[in-house]
Amino acid sequence: MLDSIQEILDRCRAEDVPFWRVVRESDMDQRQVTAEESREKMRSTWLAMLESEESYQARRRSLSGLAGGDGGKMRDYAAQGQSLAGDYLSEVIAAALCVGEGNACMRKIVAAPTAGACGVLPAVLIPLYRRGKASEEKILQALYVAAGIGTVISCRACIAGAAGGCQAEIGSASAMAAGALTALRGGSSQQIAHAAAMALKNLMGLVCDPVAGLVEVPCIKRNVIGAVNAVSCADMALAGIESRVPADQVIDCMGDVGSRIPVELRETALGGLAATPFGREVQRRMRRGPAEEA
Repeated sequence: MLDSIQEILDRCRAEDVPFWRVVRESDMDQRQVTAEESREKMRSTWLAMLESEESYQARRRSLSGLAGGDGGKMRDYAAQGQSLAGDYLSEVIAAALCVGEGNACMRKIVAAPTAGACGVLPAVLIPLYRRGKASEEKILQALYVAAGIGTVISCRACIAGAAGGCQAEIGSASAMAAGALTALRGGSSQQIAHAAAMALKNLMGLVCDPVAGLVEVPCIKRNVIGAVNAVSCADMALAGIESRVPADQVIDCMGDVGSRIPVELRETALGGLAATPFGREVQRRMRRGPAEEA
């Protein structure tokens, strides 16, 4: 089990292998599978990610009525080519919304690392794949990088909003996506670590305050922030910008911060946006249910 980014970097240096290969070898050892079996498992994960975005239908709505349709709006807007963010980032935003809404509408997604953060990683990868700027093989290697980063975070800190706030979910997903993008664009193992560290730092302290306890508001739009943050951090790392605080120390800090976040702001729906008048009204409505509403 990988429990240190530095351990991965040391092995990359000692064995003269890329980041992704160290993670794949760890998977092979832990699950006692061959390289091909490990690859096929990762490929099935990638295909599920693709499906979660491709199967999106703007007409679907979640049971609460809070989620659905926004991904379609963003897709239409992106198609006009007039967005402030540019073509790629517009597609990233649309994909994050589509997958996040799919989760709220009970569609199949990949928890990467959690269902609440399921839109971040596919959002940064799918547009590149569709544009022909990343082959399937390169995508799979990037996913190994993301998996390694996520594994270390889960070992050293946490990936659950109930344990560490939204920083543990969207923050972790953003770090994974930043590292994956950096690897995909030919970044070094050190640059991968810097990208992940910067992405996690940028979302440090983010609370988990789901309205009515549903993984919808503000969770879906936070997937967008996680994805866009990942892109910016990957670009910074590729430009040679470094995280002053080492990745493992950032992860440890996130875990410590998460343990200090009040329980009201850790997925209990007792504080933050969940405690606004709007949030309380949604909660009352959900408790009444369809029968009582009628």
